[in-house]
Amino acid sequence: MPSTALGEFVGTLVLLLLGNGVVAGVLLEKSKAHGAGWMVITAGWAFAVLCGVLVAVGLGAPGELNPAVTLANVIAGTRTVPDALAHVAAQMTGAIVGATLVWLHYLPHWSITRDQGTIHACFCTAPAIRSSVPNLISEVIGTMVLVLVASAIGTAGVSGATPATNLGPALVGALVWGIGLSLGGPTGYAINPARDLGPRLAHAILPIAGKGGNDWGYAWIPVVGPLAGGALAALLWSTLSAANGVPK
Repeated sequence: MPSTALGEFVGTLVLLLLGNGVVAGVLLEKSKAHGAGWMVITAGWAFAVLCGVLVAVGLGAPGELNPAVTLANVIAGTRTVPDALAHVAAQMTGAIVGATLVWLHYLPHWSITRDQGTIHACFCTAPAIRSSVPNLISEVIGTMVLVLVASAIGTAGVSGATPATNLGPALVGALVWGIGLSLGGPTGYAINPARDLGPRLAHAILPIAGKGGNDWGYAWIPVVGPLAGGALAALLWSTLSAANGVPK
């Protein structure tokens, strides 16, 4: 197990605790943030990414926090397959633990929230209009934007400096905020298999008052879509940067 796995675990835990925490705060009955809306949710997720990446990097990890990003790094040649598998395992475990902490944090609110879909939304995503192909395309496009722009943030230019010197986590957080505002409407922008599947598993396992089913029929889309989007973005970025002579 690489030493970087611990940072990926803790960083993803923080990501899900704060990210799903803001969703729960906005959606659950009697929460002081109830009804605060989409702007608050997207901002909360942006700050969740910022905090998760900072914690991961502080513990010596790259701060991928996302199997789609890890896969993109494997394709780009910056991550070995054994390390990638360890990172994905750490990310999934961290996501489950983070979602569990959200359940504990809002413990009195589940039983008074009557809508099962609302409870489910505090853990994982669901589409606004259920249609498999468009939903899959939305997740592919959102994750492509994530990986392409994150690659640009971390790439050394001709001067040898990155565009994000000392600002990488904040810029990635802003990137996720922008994706949520612009592209999050159709599917809730999972753009991260661990972010969706880990909490979905937690929802299935935990004794959450008033919960319904886990919507396993949709669950493959926020896994396959981000992985495909991450892979396509990595290939596209490698092609574009090589054609333009941009160093890695």
